[in-house]
Amino acid sequence: MSENPEMPENPENPEKREKFEKREVSESAPRSESPRGPEPSDSEDGRTPPSSPGPQGSETSGQGEETGESAEKAEAAGPSAASAVSAGAGPSGRRRLAAALWPPRVTRAQLIVALLLFVLGLGLAIQVSSTSENSALRGARQEDLVRILDELDDRTQRLEDEKARLEKQRSELESSSDQAEEARKQTQEKERQLGILAGTVAAEGPGITLTVGDPSGAVESDMLLDAIQELRAAGAEAIQVNGVRVVADSYFTGSGDDMRIDGTKVAAPYVFKVIGKPEDLEPALNIPGGVVQTLEKEQATATVERAPKIVVDALRPAKRPDYAQSSSQ
Repeated sequence: MSENPEMPENPENPEKREKFEKREVSESAPRSESPRGPEPSDSEDGRTPPSSPGPQGSETSGQGEETGESAEKAEAAGPSAASAVSAGAGPSGRRRLAAALWPPRVTRAQLIVALLLFVLGLGLAIQVSSTSENSALRGARQEDLVRILDELDDRTQRLEDEKARLEKQRSELESSSDQAEEARKQTQEKERQLGILAGTVAAEGPGITLTVGDPSGAVESDMLLDAIQELRAAGAEAIQVNGVRVVADSYFTGSGDDMRIDGTKVAAPYVFKVIGKPEDLEPALNIPGGVVQTLEKEQATATVERAPKIVVDALRPAKRPDYAQSSSQ
């Protein structure tokens, strides 16, 4: 430190020496520049009162210095420490995310979009369910599909033949000289046909024999009824099961050892004698997902045999109607 020229070499007064030392210390201390600039004076003459740092200012500056030092230490320590310091400085990421998501802010446009998506999903579900219902035909082989189409063509042809026959009968009645005799013959023929359908007269003709074996007793009455309905749809004209004539009002009940047809108990094996066109009856039972496959899934056996002549001789008593009467004169 340089010597002060104003300070005497050997001051005799100790008070003067102490003042010189205090003045020397105050001049050697660094002066900090304030960024705010000179503060306005409180007095009218422009004199500024001396400002002394208070306890609050010293604490704030101390905290700033500590925060700066901790940030410098965190940067020197690594990214983990720096992230910890930054996390302590503000709210965490989870809290900010939760504050952004809850409570939900739903607008009218969002509600409309949600409704449209719901309707679209419902439509897709209905479409998938309707498509799965036809999965049996989708997975069928080409030969099976051709056989089903042939069966439908045969049904259409039978209806056309029936229509032509009825038109022929009408023309014969209109052109016959003896209309009474012709009407009597057609009435007898119609009675015979209705007797076959009602089961009151015996019948014979080409057809098939369906034998259903049930060694495990798993065959239910609805399975036999499905076979009857499938045969009727294929053009069966007369059906007999184990000596019981099956007609339009027949019913099946029970299962296993207690199977009954119209109240008559029948036991396995169940033998179906069916009169009709064999080329239509046999494919109707063997279609994918049809009667034969359903019975085989239940560990039962189903055998179909064609025959040029099937005799259906089981009869049902004719029932006279109590209230219905013929309206023809």
